[in-house]
Amino acid sequence: MNDKINQGNINQALWAVCDTFRGTISPDTYKDFILTMLFLKYISDVWQDHYDSYQAEHGDAPELIEELIKSERFVLPPSASFYQLYNQRNEPGNGERIDKALHAIEEANGNRLRDAGKSVFQDITFNTDRLGEEKQKNTILRHVLEDFAKDELNLKPSRVGDEDVIGNAYEYLIEQFAAQGGKRAGEFYTPPQVSELIAELLDPQPGDSICDPACGSGSLLIKCGRKVVRNHHSKAYELYGQEVIGSTWSLAKMNMFLHGEDNHKIEWGDTIRNPKLLDRHGQLKQFDIVTANPPFSLDKWGYEEAGNDSFSRFSRGLPPKTKGDYAFIQHMIETLKPTGRMGVVVPHGVLFRAAAEGKIRKQLIEENLLDAVIGLPEKLFYGTGIPVAILLFNKDKADEDVLFIDASRDCKAGKNQNLLTGDNINDIVATYRAGKSVDKYAWLATLDEIRENDYNLNIPRYVDTFEEEEEIDLMAVRTERKQLQSALDTLEQQMAVYLKELGYDS
Repeated sequence: MNDKINQGNINQALWAVCDTFRGTISPDTYKDFILTMLFLKYISDVWQDHYDSYQAEHGDAPELIEELIKSERFVLPPSASFYQLYNQRNEPGNGERIDKALHAIEEANGNRLRDAGKSVFQDITFNTDRLGEEKQKNTILRHVLEDFAKDELNLKPSRVGDEDVIGNAYEYLIEQFAAQGGKRAGEFYTPPQVSELIAELLDPQPGDSICDPACGSGSLLIKCGRKVVRNHHSKAYELYGQEVIGSTWSLAKMNMFLHGEDNHKIEWGDTIRNPKLLDRHGQLKQFDIVTANPPFSLDKWGYEEAGNDSFSRFSRGLPPKTKGDYAFIQHMIETLKPTGRMGVVVPHGVLFRAAAEGKIRKQLIEENLLDAVIGLPEKLFYGTGIPVAILLFNKDKADEDVLFIDASRDCKAGKNQNLLTGDNINDIVATYRAGKSVDKYAWLATLDEIRENDYNLNIPRYVDTFEEEEEIDLMAVRTERKQLQSALDTLEQQMAVYLKELGYDS
């Protein structure tokens, strides 16, 4: 099947594969199987496509083809190919064979699929009792192999073309799992429209190093990288990230691979307790752009260890024990280069909560680091309906003003989820770049204004969205009321006549 396909067809076919698992295990569990199998199927299709091309060019010369194939982005041992697994699907031991194939791929590709001894597939096993007893497990995995072998999921480059449909399909699946999986599943995913907005606001340039210290599945980092490619036709950038959840770190590594992002470093670990993105002197590595959608108001974020932080990240003050928002913000500030810029998604409480957070907020403002506060609509994020804000920081500001934008009504409303449209994003970005007040939408506040508000950044204090009610003409209302009363009297008289004719005159 060599006909070209579109993104929608691939997405639809992949989502249909989930039917094999539905009713047996939860989406939060089977997402790892689906996403990993997509990874395996894609690299098998790419390898086979390239092998066929070499064979067509050089004929039956296996030794020459074997040498040529070594120049590929990855190595695929013959025993680890999806097609080898598919051919053995009716035999017992599907789970064990798939796990061995993944291990062989990992061994053959060295550090590309590892990080400090941790492998991408370490937390993913197909040979698990979560799929039921051996017979049931083998049947489910046979169905999965057959699902991915269908013509609709022929992912060979000769059919798919040059578009990034595989990376997009991976993102599509992650988004679907986040949407269906509730709060826990939504933690590792930033909606694509929000990622697009942040990437536009930060405007990454060729040569930039870009970091997300709470990178989840890596979608925000990838959006920033794509922005450089799209705007400057360059891949001269570096992506860095750290993720605390092992299985989500694996998703990020595979996501990078499927998007062709080879110039990246994604570490596994707790950013606050154990930051791993360090320079050669063992100090925090600094970046041109730092961006994140960290977990909102994280409880047990590392308060006990923060007081003795060896990197002096909390010199402005310790955040509350049960709210880690300013722990991430301060970490991100400390990893910015002197000319660096930063965007972070936060719940609105970060803008106005007092006590320890108020002191930290005051210090950040007095250091002239805060550049803009942008309020977004509610129900944009999976797992929570609360409205959020984007804080933009800049270590090289030209003035002391802070721009407030109230985009809380800028969205396409949905029943369960709201969406930022392209026009919404363009309006926000254009307003930010203009850096001027806009009636009912934005306000350029001076430092003195913010001081007068006791460093409270609650957006309604600065952006007046009040709409005056239309003046009511009371005399016109009275005239209309008299007309209605007259019409009602006429109807009552007609009703009395009808009732009398029907014998209800009493």
